[in-house]
Formats: sequence, structure tokens, C-alpha cells
Amino acid sequence: MKTAPKIVRILLAAGYLLFISISFFIGFEPGVKIGNNFISFALEMVKILPIAFILIGLFEVWVKKETVERHLGKDSSYRGYIWSILLAGTTVGGLYVAFPVAYSLFRKGAGLSVIFTYLGAAAICRIPMIIFEASFLGVKFTLIRLITSLSLVIITSMVLGKYLEKKCYQMQKG
Repeated sequence: MKTAPKIVRILLAAGYLLFISISFFIGFEPGVKIGNNFISFALEMVKILPIAFILIGLFEVWVKKETVERHLGKDSSYRGYIWSILLAGTTVGGLYVAFPVAYSLFRKGAGLSVIFTYLGAAAICRIPMIIFEASFLGVKFTLIRLITSLSLVIITSMVLGKYLEKKCYQMQKG
């Protein structure tokens, strides 16, 4: 995968900042909204990411590779999917925390399909989101959505994991 040259990325960032600055200066409403959304999102990330990265660092140090391989590795069978869903349910911060956790799991020896299940489950079944949904839409709806969504996530993860393993796909360990 090719990335844009550094100068292009710098020019794009400068153009974005210039657009936001001019929008605030002249009162261009869409630009002001974009700027406010960016600031809100950046502040939210600043609140969550440092703590998440500390916890990920502690996970890297405290959890042994053998433990992850045993519970989430290629030979973990259905238990790996259950563990990944339980882990995803407790993940705070959405996918921008789930991706570094998934990378850490990969480095510790988790299977590709289990990692894909973790990422999918992190997007759809976090505990606070489930409680919020059940209180507004009902427990029956929430259970149906979870069973359907998680089944599809697991099936898709298994198919994608097998396909990538068949193609000898290797993620880079950085």
C-alpha cells in the first residue's frame, strides 16, 4: 500500500487548517461546524487515549504470549471467539482504542479470525452501549440484534481469516 508523499500530507493538513481558519473568520457555517466537530473529537481522544495506551502497555508487559496463544490463538476453537467478544464488550473508547488492542493481541499470537471478531464485536457490543440500547429499545430487540450481529461478525471473521491464511497473508510486526 502506497502512502502519499510527506509534502502532500503536509499540504493537505495546511489546507484543512486554512479552510477552518478562514471559515471561522468569515463565518462560513459548514466550515465552523467542521472545525467545532474536529475540536470536540480531538478533546474526546485526548481524554481517552492516554489512559488506553497505558493499559495497553501494561497488557503488553503483564500478559504472557503463551496465555494469549492458548485462549485466542489459531487452535483456540470457539473459546477464542467467546473471549474476544467478552474482551470487546469491556473495551472503552470505541474503535480508536480497539485497533491498538487488536495489534497488541496480534503481536501476542492471537489468530486473525479472532482479531477480526474482536474488532467487529468492539464496534457493536460494548456493555454501556448495550445497556443504553436495551433501556430505550427493549431487551428483546437488543438480544435479537446482538445474536444476529455477533453471528454475522463471527462468520465473516472466520471466512476472512481462512481466506487470508490461505493466501499466506502476513501482517507486519512493527
